[in-house]
Amino acid sequence: MKYKSEKELQQAKEAVHECIKENGGIVKKDQLSKSGIDYKIVIDMLEANELVRIKNGYYTDKLDNFTEEELISKLFPDARLCMESALYAYGYISEKPYGWRLAIDKNTSKSRFKMDFPKVIPYYTEPEALEIGSTTITFNGCQFQIYDKDRLICDCLKYESKMDREDFKAAIQAYIKDEDKDILSLMEYARERKVVKKVQSMIGVWL
Repeated sequence: MKYKSEKELQQAKEAVHECIKENGGIVKKDQLSKSGIDYKIVIDMLEANELVRIKNGYYTDKLDNFTEEELISKLFPDARLCMESALYAYGYISEKPYGWRLAIDKNTSKSRFKMDFPKVIPYYTEPEALEIGSTTITFNGCQFQIYDKDRLICDCLKYESKMDREDFKAAIQAYIKDEDKDILSLMEYARERKVVKKVQSMIGVWL
């Protein structure tokens, strides 16, 4: 892209940086367009390594300044931490899992998750099931949507075969010891998630 002067070029770049700043450090392509920024300057800045494409349609000028938690919370505000990621956030398992497990509306475009870093493992969920037991948590300085502990344990029981055996055992034991657990909610979720018998046999005997 040709500019009449170096000053005009710098003004175009400054407009991009300002738009990124106004949007919390990560900007979407349509946000740039709404700000009247010609996409050609974005291409130029990408080629000059002045911008980083996080994934298709998402850009930043300071990727090194973001933690994984910040990237996930900004890129997927509509998702819920689930399974091992939620267990780790609650302190139920001690080792950080590889990849972020996120429950997401099954109608969401799968292209959103095509990214090299951070690794995201989506769990496509029926819209009505997505909301059950949803709450929020502040984790490593970032706010996430997450399933509460009682719903989370029901999901672990439901998908036991997909989990690492040690993680599963640690999660069940941590839940049993957790003074914040709500058995009434647990049984309600168990009926919703169709794991009543597993709750009774694997958790009920310890209560």
